[in-house]
Amino acid sequence: MNVMPMPQASAAGLPDAHAALRRAAAAERFPALARRLGWLNTLEQLIQQNRDALIAAISSDFGQRSSVETRLGELFPSLEELRSARSQLRRWMKPQRRGVSLWFRPARNRVLPQPLGVVGIVVPWNYPLFLALGPLIGALAAGNRVMIKMSEFTPATGQLLAELVGRYFEPDLIRVINGGPELAQAFTRLPFDHLLFTGSTEVGHHVMRAAADNLTPVTLELGGKSPALVARDADFARAAESIVAGKLFNAGQTCVAPDYVLVNAKDRDRLLAMLDAAAPRAYPTLANNPDYSNIINQRHYQRLQSWLDEARAAGADIRQINPAAEDLSGTRKLPLTLVLNCPADCALLREEIFGPILPVVCYDNFDEALDYINARPRPLALYLFDSDPLRIEKTLHQTISGGVCINESVLHVIQHDMPFGGVGASGMGHYHGYEGFLTFSKLKPVFEQSRWSGSWMTRPPYGRTVQWLLRLMMRG
Repeated sequence: MNVMPMPQASAAGLPDAHAALRRAAAAERFPALARRLGWLNTLEQLIQQNRDALIAAISSDFGQRSSVETRLGELFPSLEELRSARSQLRRWMKPQRRGVSLWFRPARNRVLPQPLGVVGIVVPWNYPLFLALGPLIGALAAGNRVMIKMSEFTPATGQLLAELVGRYFEPDLIRVINGGPELAQAFTRLPFDHLLFTGSTEVGHHVMRAAADNLTPVTLELGGKSPALVARDADFARAAESIVAGKLFNAGQTCVAPDYVLVNAKDRDRLLAMLDAAAPRAYPTLANNPDYSNIINQRHYQRLQSWLDEARAAGADIRQINPAAEDLSGTRKLPLTLVLNCPADCALLREEIFGPILPVVCYDNFDEALDYINARPRPLALYLFDSDPLRIEKTLHQTISGGVCINESVLHVIQHDMPFGGVGASGMGHYHGYEGFLTFSKLKPVFEQSRWSGSWMTRPPYGRTVQWLLRLMMRG
Protein backbone atom coordinates (compact mmCIF):
# COMPACT_ATOMS: atom_id res chain seq x y z
CA MET A 1 0.00 0.00 0.00
CA ASN A 2 1.61 3.24 -1.13
CA VAL A 3 0.06 6.45 0.12
CA MET A 4 1.47 9.72 -1.15
CA PRO A 5 3.07 11.46 1.83
CA MET A 6 1.09 14.44 3.03
CA PRO A 7 2.56 17.28 5.06
CA GLN A 8 1.85 16.87 8.74
CA ALA A 9 -0.02 19.63 10.50
CA SER A 10 1.91 22.00 12.71
CA ALA A 11 0.87 22.92 16.20
CA ALA A 12 0.93 26.56 15.17
CA GLY A 13 -1.77 25.95 12.58
CA LEU A 14 -4.20 24.17 14.88
CA PRO A 15 -5.90 27.30 16.30
CA ASP A 16 -6.72 28.53 12.80
CA ALA A 17 -8.21 25.15 11.83
CA HIS A 18 -10.24 25.14 15.02
CA ALA A 19 -11.38 28.72 14.46
CA ALA A 20 -12.61 27.85 10.95
CA LEU A 21 -14.76 25.06 12.37
CA ARG A 22 -15.97 27.36 15.13
CA ARG A 23 -17.11 29.95 12.57
CA ALA A 24 -18.95 27.27 10.59
CA ALA A 25 -20.67 26.00 13.75
CA ALA A 26 -21.73 29.55 14.64
CA ALA A 27 -23.18 30.06 11.14
CA GLU A 28 -25.25 26.86 11.41
CA ARG A 29 -26.09 26.42 15.04
CA PHE A 30 -28.77 23.78 14.56
CA PRO A 31 -28.27 21.75 11.36
CA ALA A 32 -31.54 20.33 10.09
CA LEU A 33 -32.27 16.61 9.99
CA ALA A 34 -31.76 16.48 6.23
CA ARG A 35 -28.35 18.12 6.56
CA ARG A 36 -27.15 15.61 9.16
CA LEU A 37 -28.50 12.66 7.20
CA GLY A 38 -26.58 13.96 4.19
CA TRP A 39 -23.36 13.95 6.21
CA LEU A 40 -23.96 10.37 7.32
CA ASN A 41 -24.78 9.28 3.75
CA THR A 42 -21.56 10.87 2.52
CA LEU A 43 -19.57 9.11 5.23
CA GLU A 44 -21.07 5.78 4.19
CA GLN A 45 -20.01 6.48 0.60
CA LEU A 46 -16.48 7.27 1.80
CA ILE A 47 -16.25 3.92 3.58
CA GLN A 48 -17.89 1.79 0.89
CA GLN A 49 -16.04 3.31 -2.06
CA ASN A 50 -12.63 3.04 -0.38
CA ARG A 51 -12.82 -0.24 1.54
CA ASP A 52 -9.85 -1.89 -0.15
CA ALA A 53 -7.64 1.17 0.22
CA LEU A 54 -8.51 1.51 3.92
CA ILE A 55 -7.80 -2.18 4.55
CA ALA A 56 -4.47 -1.91 2.75
CA ALA A 57 -3.46 1.24 4.65
CA ILE A 58 -4.14 -0.36 8.04
CA SER A 59 -2.24 -3.52 7.05
CA SER A 60 0.66 -1.35 5.90
CA ASP A 61 0.80 0.37 9.29
CA PHE A 62 0.84 -2.97 11.12
CA GLY A 63 3.30 -4.63 8.75
CA GLN A 64 0.56 -7.24 8.32
CA ARG A 65 -2.96 -6.95 9.68
CA SER A 66 -5.64 -9.53 8.94
CA SER A 67 -8.00 -8.10 6.32
CA VAL A 68 -10.84 -10.09 7.89
CA GLU A 69 -10.12 -8.48 11.26
CA THR A 70 -10.16 -5.04 9.65
CA ARG A 71 -13.48 -5.72 7.98
CA LEU A 72 -14.95 -7.29 11.12
CA GLY A 73 -13.43 -4.95 13.70
CA GLU A 74 -13.37 -1.63 11.83
CA LEU A 75 -15.48 -1.44 8.66
CA PHE A 76 -18.51 -3.46 9.78
CA PRO A 77 -19.04 -1.77 13.17
CA SER A 78 -18.55 1.67 11.59
CA LEU A 79 -21.24 0.94 9.00
CA GLU A 80 -23.50 -0.65 11.60
CA GLU A 81 -23.17 2.38 13.86
CA LEU A 82 -23.79 4.76 10.97
CA ARG A 83 -26.91 2.99 9.70
CA SER A 84 -28.36 2.74 13.19
CA ALA A 85 -27.82 6.46 13.81
CA ARG A 86 -29.34 7.33 10.45
CA SER A 87 -32.46 5.24 11.08
CA GLN A 88 -33.05 6.70 14.56
CA LEU A 89 -31.86 10.28 14.14
CA ARG A 90 -35.31 11.82 13.62
CA ARG A 91 -36.41 10.40 16.98
CA TRP A 92 -33.17 11.37 18.71
CA MET A 93 -33.50 15.00 17.57
CA LYS A 94 -37.12 15.34 18.62
CA PRO A 95 -37.60 17.49 21.75
CA GLN A 96 -38.63 15.40 24.73
CA ARG A 97 -41.73 16.37 26.69
CA ARG A 98 -41.16 16.42 30.45
CA GLY A 99 -43.60 16.47 33.32
CA VAL A 100 -44.75 19.72 34.98
CA SER A 101 -45.45 19.97 38.69
CA LEU A 102 -49.03 20.65 39.66
CA TRP A 103 -47.98 24.04 41.02
CA PHE A 104 -46.67 25.25 37.66
CA ARG A 105 -49.39 24.02 35.32
CA PRO A 106 -50.49 24.74 32.62
CA ALA A 107 -46.90 25.64 31.69
CA ARG A 108 -44.95 23.21 29.46
CA ASN A 109 -41.51 21.57 29.89
CA ARG A 110 -39.38 20.10 27.14
CA VAL A 111 -35.74 19.13 26.62
CA LEU A 112 -34.08 20.16 23.37
CA PRO A 113 -30.90 18.32 22.24
CA GLN A 114 -28.64 21.00 20.81
CA PRO A 115 -25.25 20.67 19.03
CA LEU A 116 -22.29 21.56 21.22
CA GLY A 117 -20.24 23.17 18.43
CA VAL A 118 -16.77 21.76 17.75
CA VAL A 119 -15.80 18.28 18.97
CA GLY A 120 -12.24 16.94 19.19
CA ILE A 121 -11.43 13.24 18.79
CA VAL A 122 -8.03 11.73 19.63
CA VAL A 123 -7.60 8.34 17.93
CA PRO A 124 -5.26 5.50 19.04
CA TRP A 125 -3.33 3.20 16.74
CA ASN A 126 -4.93 -0.19 17.48
CA TYR A 127 -8.22 0.40 15.60
CA PRO A 128 -7.45 3.62 13.76
CA LEU A 129 -10.55 3.59 11.56
CA PHE A 130 -13.35 2.49 13.89
CA LEU A 131 -12.07 4.59 16.79
CA ALA A 132 -12.10 7.62 14.48
CA LEU A 133 -15.38 6.96 12.70
CA GLY A 134 -17.38 5.64 15.68
CA PRO A 135 -17.28 8.89 17.66
CA LEU A 136 -17.38 10.92 14.42
CA ILE A 137 -20.77 9.36 13.61
CA GLY A 138 -22.19 10.39 17.00
CA ALA A 139 -20.75 13.89 16.71
CA LEU A 140 -22.15 14.44 13.20
CA ALA A 141 -25.54 13.00 14.14
CA ALA A 142 -25.64 15.54 16.98
CA GLY A 143 -24.91 18.34 14.47
CA ASN A 144 -21.31 19.23 15.38
CA ARG A 145 -18.16 20.15 13.52
CA VAL A 146 -15.26 17.75 14.22
CA MET A 147 -11.46 17.73 14.42
CA ILE A 148 -9.77 14.30 14.46
CA LYS A 149 -6.19 13.71 15.62
CA MET A 150 -4.83 10.42 14.22
CA SER A 151 -2.04 8.37 15.79
CA GLU A 152 1.51 8.83 14.58
CA PHE A 153 1.87 5.02 14.75
CA THR A 154 -0.60 4.59 11.85
CA PRO A 155 0.64 7.17 9.32
CA ALA A 156 -0.69 5.43 6.21
CA THR A 157 -4.20 5.22 7.65
CA GLY A 158 -4.04 8.78 8.95
CA GLN A 159 -2.87 10.19 5.63
CA LEU A 160 -5.46 8.25 3.65
CA LEU A 161 -8.31 9.27 5.95
CA ALA A 162 -7.22 12.93 5.77
CA GLU A 163 -7.16 12.76 1.97
CA LEU A 164 -10.57 11.05 1.78
CA VAL A 165 -12.23 13.43 4.24
CA GLY A 166 -10.86 16.35 2.26
CA ARG A 167 -12.32 14.86 -0.90
CA TYR A 168 -15.76 13.95 0.43
CA PHE A 169 -16.51 16.73 2.95
CA GLU A 170 -16.35 20.50 3.22
CA PRO A 171 -13.23 21.68 5.09
CA ASP A 172 -15.41 23.54 7.59
CA LEU A 173 -17.14 20.32 8.71
CA ILE A 174 -14.38 17.79 9.45
CA ARG A 175 -10.61 18.19 9.74
CA VAL A 176 -8.25 15.21 10.07
CA ILE A 177 -4.92 16.09 11.70
CA ASN A 178 -1.75 14.01 11.52
CA GLY A 179 1.35 14.54 13.65
CA GLY A 180 3.36 13.40 16.64
CA PRO A 181 3.13 13.82 20.42
CA GLU A 182 3.83 17.58 20.42
CA LEU A 183 0.94 18.16 18.05
CA ALA A 184 -1.27 15.89 20.14
CA GLN A 185 -0.52 17.99 23.22
CA ALA A 186 -1.39 21.17 21.37
CA PHE A 187 -4.56 19.51 20.03
CA THR A 188 -5.85 18.65 23.51
CA ARG A 189 -5.26 22.24 24.64
CA LEU A 190 -7.69 23.63 22.04
CA PRO A 191 -10.98 25.03 23.43
CA PHE A 192 -13.22 22.25 22.16
CA ASP A 193 -16.83 21.98 23.25
CA HIS A 194 -16.20 18.29 23.93
CA LEU A 195 -13.06 16.16 23.68
CA LEU A 196 -13.04 12.38 23.30
CA PHE A 197 -9.77 10.59 23.91
CA THR A 198 -9.09 6.89 23.40
CA GLY A 199 -5.78 5.61 24.74
CA SER A 200 -3.88 4.69 27.86
CA THR A 201 -4.82 5.66 31.39
CA GLU A 202 -1.45 7.38 31.82
CA VAL A 203 -1.99 9.67 28.82
CA GLY A 204 -5.62 10.15 29.87
CA HIS A 205 -4.38 12.02 32.97
CA HIS A 206 -2.49 14.49 30.75
CA VAL A 207 -5.49 14.94 28.46
CA MET A 208 -7.74 15.82 31.40
CA ARG A 209 -5.22 18.36 32.69
CA ALA A 210 -4.93 20.00 29.28
CA ALA A 211 -8.70 20.11 28.80
CA ALA A 212 -9.24 21.53 32.29
CA ASP A 213 -7.64 24.85 31.31
CA ASN A 214 -10.58 25.44 28.94
CA LEU A 215 -13.16 23.66 31.12
CA THR A 216 -13.61 21.32 28.17
CA PRO A 217 -15.75 18.29 29.06
CA VAL A 218 -14.01 15.02 28.21
CA THR A 219 -14.94 11.46 27.43
CA LEU A 220 -12.03 9.13 28.21
CA GLU A 221 -11.99 5.66 26.69
CA LEU A 222 -9.03 4.07 28.42
CA GLY A 223 -8.19 0.46 29.12
CA GLY A 224 -7.08 -1.59 32.07
CA LYS A 225 -6.99 -5.24 32.94
CA SER A 226 -10.24 -6.87 31.84
CA PRO A 227 -10.68 -10.26 33.55
CA ALA A 228 -12.18 -13.44 32.12
CA LEU A 229 -13.79 -15.19 35.07
CA VAL A 230 -14.48 -18.91 34.56
CA ALA A 231 -16.86 -20.46 37.06
CA ARG A 232 -16.69 -24.12 38.01
CA ASP A 233 -19.77 -25.19 36.03
CA ALA A 234 -18.98 -23.15 32.91
CA ASP A 235 -18.80 -24.76 29.49
CA PHE A 236 -15.01 -24.93 29.45
CA ALA A 237 -14.65 -25.67 25.74
CA ARG A 238 -16.87 -22.72 24.86
CA ALA A 239 -15.07 -20.48 27.36
CA ALA A 240 -11.65 -21.41 25.95
CA GLU A 241 -12.74 -20.71 22.37
CA SER A 242 -14.18 -17.33 23.31
CA ILE A 243 -11.14 -16.33 25.38
CA VAL A 244 -8.77 -17.32 22.56
CA ALA A 245 -10.86 -15.43 20.00
CA GLY A 246 -11.01 -12.28 22.14
CA LYS A 247 -7.36 -12.44 23.14
CA LEU A 248 -5.89 -13.13 19.71
CA PHE A 249 -8.09 -10.82 17.63
CA ASN A 250 -5.67 -8.13 16.39
CA ALA A 251 -2.96 -10.05 18.29
CA GLY A 252 -4.42 -8.94 21.61
CA GLN A 253 -4.05 -5.24 20.76
CA THR A 254 -7.59 -4.44 21.84
CA CYS A 255 -8.56 -2.32 24.83
CA VAL A 256 -11.24 -4.84 25.83
CA ALA A 257 -9.24 -8.01 25.18
CA PRO A 258 -9.29 -10.51 28.07
CA ASP A 259 -6.22 -9.42 30.02
CA TYR A 260 -6.05 -12.35 32.45
CA VAL A 261 -8.09 -15.41 33.38
CA LEU A 262 -9.46 -16.29 36.78
CA VAL A 263 -10.17 -20.01 37.20
CA ASN A 264 -10.73 -22.28 40.17
CA ALA A 265 -7.48 -23.98 41.15
CA LYS A 266 -9.11 -27.40 40.76
CA ASP A 267 -10.06 -26.58 37.16
CA ARG A 268 -6.82 -24.94 36.04
CA ASP A 269 -5.37 -27.86 34.11
CA ARG A 270 -8.73 -28.55 32.50
CA LEU A 271 -8.90 -24.97 31.19
CA LEU A 272 -5.27 -25.05 30.05
CA ALA A 273 -5.99 -28.17 28.00
CA MET A 274 -8.96 -26.44 26.39
CA LEU A 275 -6.88 -23.35 25.58
CA ASP A 276 -4.12 -25.57 24.15
CA ALA A 277 -6.72 -27.13 21.84
CA ALA A 278 -8.62 -23.95 20.89
CA ALA A 279 -5.65 -21.82 19.79
CA PRO A 280 -4.35 -24.19 17.08
CA ARG A 281 -7.87 -24.63 15.70
CA ALA A 282 -8.13 -20.89 15.20
CA TYR A 283 -4.53 -20.36 14.04
CA PRO A 284 -2.82 -23.60 12.89
CA THR A 285 0.18 -21.55 11.76
CA LEU A 286 1.40 -18.08 12.66
CA ALA A 287 4.38 -16.87 10.62
CA ASN A 288 2.69 -16.51 7.24
CA ASN A 289 -0.91 -16.80 8.35
CA PRO A 290 -2.88 -13.85 6.91
CA ASP A 291 -5.42 -14.21 9.71
CA TYR A 292 -2.84 -13.62 12.47
CA SER A 293 -1.84 -9.98 12.90
CA ASN A 294 1.51 -8.42 13.74
CA ILE A 295 2.38 -6.50 16.86
CA ILE A 296 2.16 -2.88 15.67
CA ASN A 297 5.89 -2.03 15.94
CA GLN A 298 9.20 -3.14 17.38
CA ARG A 299 8.85 -0.96 20.44
CA HIS A 300 5.68 -2.70 21.57
CA TYR A 301 7.06 -6.11 20.61
CA GLN A 302 10.11 -5.51 22.82
CA ARG A 303 7.88 -4.29 25.65
CA LEU A 304 5.95 -7.57 25.60
CA GLN A 305 9.14 -9.63 25.46
CA SER A 306 10.63 -7.71 28.39
CA TRP A 307 7.53 -8.35 30.50
CA LEU A 308 7.78 -12.06 29.72
CA ASP A 309 11.47 -12.01 30.67
CA GLU A 310 10.62 -10.31 33.97
CA ALA A 311 7.93 -12.90 34.80
CA ARG A 312 10.21 -15.80 33.83
CA ALA A 313 13.01 -14.44 36.03
CA ALA A 314 10.54 -14.15 38.91
CA GLY A 315 9.64 -17.84 38.65
CA ALA A 316 6.55 -17.79 36.44
CA ASP A 317 5.81 -20.77 34.18
CA ILE A 318 5.71 -19.51 30.56
CA ARG A 319 3.91 -21.68 27.99
CA GLN A 320 3.77 -20.58 24.37
CA ILE A 321 1.25 -22.17 22.00
CA ASN A 322 3.09 -22.31 18.66
CA PRO A 323 1.11 -25.02 16.81
CA ALA A 324 3.53 -25.52 13.89
CA ALA A 325 6.68 -24.97 15.99
CA GLU A 326 7.68 -22.13 13.65
CA ASP A 327 10.72 -19.92 14.00
CA LEU A 328 9.18 -16.50 14.59
CA SER A 329 12.46 -14.67 15.15
CA GLY A 330 12.78 -11.69 12.85
CA THR A 331 9.00 -11.23 12.84
CA ARG A 332 6.62 -9.29 15.04
CA LYS A 333 4.37 -12.33 15.46
CA LEU A 334 3.95 -13.41 19.07
CA PRO A 335 2.12 -16.68 19.86
CA LEU A 336 -0.54 -17.00 22.49
CA THR A 337 1.52 -17.21 25.66
CA LEU A 338 0.04 -18.56 28.89
CA VAL A 339 1.69 -17.37 32.10
CA LEU A 340 1.17 -19.46 35.24
CA ASN A 341 2.21 -18.70 38.82
CA CYS A 342 3.07 -15.11 37.92
CA PRO A 343 4.07 -13.00 40.95
CA ALA A 344 1.61 -10.19 41.63
CA ASP A 345 4.27 -7.48 41.37
CA CYS A 346 5.23 -8.38 37.78
CA ALA A 347 4.18 -5.99 35.00
CA LEU A 348 1.99 -8.70 33.45
CA LEU A 349 -0.31 -8.53 36.48
CA ARG A 350 -0.01 -4.78 37.05
CA GLU A 351 -0.20 -3.22 33.58
CA GLU A 352 -2.58 -3.62 30.67
CA ILE A 353 -0.84 -6.18 28.45
CA PHE A 354 -2.09 -5.20 24.96
CA GLY A 355 -0.74 -8.32 23.30
CA PRO A 356 -1.29 -12.12 23.07
CA ILE A 357 -0.06 -12.90 26.59
CA LEU A 358 -2.55 -14.39 29.05
CA PRO A 359 -1.79 -14.76 32.76
CA VAL A 360 -3.83 -17.48 34.48
CA VAL A 361 -4.74 -16.70 38.11
CA CYS A 362 -6.27 -19.33 40.37
CA TYR A 363 -8.93 -18.84 43.05
CA ASP A 364 -10.27 -21.23 45.70
CA ASN A 365 -13.90 -20.05 45.82
CA PHE A 366 -16.04 -17.73 43.73
CA ASP A 367 -16.26 -14.95 46.31
CA GLU A 368 -12.47 -14.87 46.38
CA ALA A 369 -12.47 -14.30 42.61
CA LEU A 370 -14.90 -11.37 42.98
CA ASP A 371 -12.74 -9.92 45.76
CA TYR A 372 -9.69 -10.19 43.49
CA ILE A 373 -11.46 -8.18 40.78
CA ASN A 374 -12.83 -5.59 43.20
CA ALA A 375 -9.43 -5.05 44.83
CA ARG A 376 -8.07 -3.71 41.54
CA PRO A 377 -8.84 -0.66 39.39
CA ARG A 378 -12.22 -0.97 37.70
CA PRO A 379 -11.76 -2.69 34.34
CA LEU A 380 -13.12 -1.68 30.96
CA ALA A 381 -14.76 -5.10 30.55
CA LEU A 382 -15.52 -8.25 32.50
CA TYR A 383 -16.14 -11.62 30.87
CA LEU A 384 -18.06 -14.16 32.93
CA PHE A 385 -18.33 -17.78 31.84
CA ASP A 386 -20.99 -19.44 33.94
CA SER A 387 -24.31 -21.32 33.74
CA ASP A 388 -25.71 -20.40 37.15
CA PRO A 389 -28.26 -17.54 36.85
CA LEU A 390 -27.93 -16.58 40.52
CA ARG A 391 -24.15 -16.38 40.33
CA ILE A 392 -24.37 -14.39 37.11
CA GLU A 393 -26.65 -11.84 38.77
CA LYS A 394 -24.40 -11.74 41.82
CA THR A 395 -21.38 -10.96 39.64
CA LEU A 396 -23.26 -8.23 37.77
CA HIS A 397 -24.28 -6.55 41.03
CA GLN A 398 -21.10 -7.11 43.07
CA THR A 399 -18.56 -5.85 40.50
CA ILE A 400 -18.17 -2.59 38.60
CA SER A 401 -16.78 -2.53 35.07
CA GLY A 402 -17.24 -0.61 31.85
CA GLY A 403 -19.19 -3.48 30.28
CA VAL A 404 -19.88 -7.19 30.63
CA CYS A 405 -20.17 -10.18 28.34
CA ILE A 406 -21.69 -13.38 29.65
CA ASN A 407 -20.34 -16.56 28.02
CA GLU A 408 -18.61 -14.45 25.38
CA SER A 409 -15.82 -11.91 25.07
CA VAL A 410 -15.38 -8.54 23.35
CA LEU A 411 -18.61 -8.52 21.33
CA HIS A 412 -20.42 -6.02 23.56
CA VAL A 413 -18.23 -3.31 22.03
CA ILE A 414 -19.77 -3.59 18.57
CA GLN A 415 -23.41 -3.63 19.67
CA HIS A 416 -24.52 -0.46 17.94
CA ASP A 417 -27.40 0.32 20.30
CA MET A 418 -25.48 -0.11 23.56
CA PRO A 419 -23.33 2.54 25.26
CA PHE A 420 -19.61 1.88 25.42
CA GLY A 421 -17.37 3.40 28.06
CA GLY A 422 -15.22 2.80 31.09
CA VAL A 423 -15.46 3.62 34.76
CA GLY A 424 -12.79 4.93 37.10
CA ALA A 425 -9.31 4.11 35.79
CA SER A 426 -10.79 2.59 32.62
CA GLY A 427 -12.47 5.81 31.55
CA MET A 428 -15.46 8.10 31.89
CA GLY A 429 -18.45 8.84 29.72
CA HIS A 430 -20.02 6.86 26.89
CA TYR A 431 -20.49 6.86 23.17
CA HIS A 432 -22.09 4.61 20.53
CA GLY A 433 -25.78 4.78 19.69
CA TYR A 434 -28.15 7.13 21.47
CA GLU A 435 -25.67 7.63 24.32
CA GLY A 436 -23.13 8.88 21.76
CA PHE A 437 -25.67 11.36 20.41
CA LEU A 438 -26.31 12.57 23.97
CA THR A 439 -22.58 12.85 24.73
CA PHE A 440 -22.13 15.29 21.85
CA SER A 441 -25.32 17.25 22.59
CA LYS A 442 -26.35 19.83 25.14
CA LEU A 443 -29.70 18.81 26.59
CA LYS A 444 -31.32 22.22 26.90
CA PRO A 445 -34.25 22.35 29.36
CA VAL A 446 -37.01 24.72 28.16
CA PHE A 447 -39.78 25.97 30.46
CA GLU A 448 -42.60 27.66 28.54
CA GLN A 449 -44.98 29.70 30.65
CA SER A 450 -48.73 29.78 29.99
CA ARG A 451 -50.58 33.09 29.79
CA TRP A 452 -52.76 31.71 32.61
CA SER A 453 -49.83 31.46 35.01
CA GLY A 454 -50.32 31.83 38.74
CA SER A 455 -46.66 32.61 39.38
CA TRP A 456 -47.59 36.19 40.34
CA MET A 457 -48.66 34.79 43.71
CA THR A 458 -45.07 33.88 44.59
CA ARG A 459 -43.56 37.29 43.82
CA PRO A 460 -42.79 40.06 46.27
CA PRO A 461 -44.04 41.83 48.17
CA TYR A 462 -44.72 38.67 50.19
CA GLY A 463 -48.00 38.75 52.03
CA ARG A 464 -50.43 36.35 53.63
CA THR A 465 -51.31 34.76 50.27
CA VAL A 466 -47.80 33.53 49.58
CA GLN A 467 -47.40 32.31 53.16
CA TRP A 468 -50.60 30.28 52.83
CA LEU A 469 -49.47 28.96 49.44
CA LEU A 470 -46.05 27.90 50.76
CA ARG A 471 -47.65 25.96 53.61
CA LEU A 472 -49.84 24.20 51.08
CA MET A 473 -46.96 23.48 48.69
CA MET A 474 -44.66 22.10 51.36
CA ARG A 475 -47.34 19.86 52.84
CA GLY A 476 -46.96 17.55 49.80
